[in-house]
Amino acid sequence: MGRFDGATVLITGAAGGLGRGAAKGFAAEGARLVLSDIDEKALAELAGSLRAETAILAGNIADEKLSEDLVRLAAEKFGRLDIAINNAGIVQSFVRLPQVDSDEARRVLEIDLLGVFYAMKHQIPQMERQFKSDGKGGAIVNIASVAGLVGAPKLSVYAAAKHGVVGLTKSAAAEYATKGIRINAVCPAHTRTAMVDSFVRISGAPEAEALAELTRGVPMKRVAEVDEVVTAILFAADPANSFMTGNTLAVDGGVGAI
Repeated sequence: MGRFDGATVLITGAAGGLGRGAAKGFAAEGARLVLSDIDEKALAELAGSLRAETAILAGNIADEKLSEDLVRLAAEKFGRLDIAINNAGIVQSFVRLPQVDSDEARRVLEIDLLGVFYAMKHQIPQMERQFKSDGKGGAIVNIASVAGLVGAPKLSVYAAAKHGVVGLTKSAAAEYATKGIRINAVCPAHTRTAMVDSFVRISGAPEAEALAELTRGVPMKRVAEVDEVVTAILFAADPANSFMTGNTLAVDGGVGAI
């Protein structure tokens, strides 16, 4: 038996590196999946590759209606929503605060912060109804960042959004601690995804040199692998992990130790 046999798991940003890894991880553990991403083609390809009951809905997480529709889809297709992984997000240009374009800043906040707010706004009532009905609420895992725990030079708006995600996580966790809903955040450092690959390309430096610059402040001196972050996501979502809520799990190669 898998840890998530029969559980309905909603994942946003599912076609990207972490989302894709999480979808595969939950599928391997017996979950039924509700997947969303802005890239409809990549989303359909992912769904077709998984050995799991899967429902998909493409859209922009900055549009509140998508979050409402995803929860409705989970309830209509599978009868409930047990776990939500709020992963959709973007990063800003790597520049100092005054150089951040205001429209870009607004877009980062709309997707990375308000997108999580919209998701939780619609996920929590569904889980609360389940708890009242059968005593089983659910778990929410928000994907924040180590930039949500400390300052992030040249990523100021992104850091502000991720600090906001941590604030939403802790506040909602306290509000629903007795309602059968656990809410935690996973806070990775730089992870080997398309986002990091893009940084390496833009830098113009050889890959080893660019990654050395990117991980200069990381005691382990490397980026995280997707599977390492997915391990933390599954741990936070695991029903057996029933006494942990309101936590920020730093998967950061030791950044928080210095």
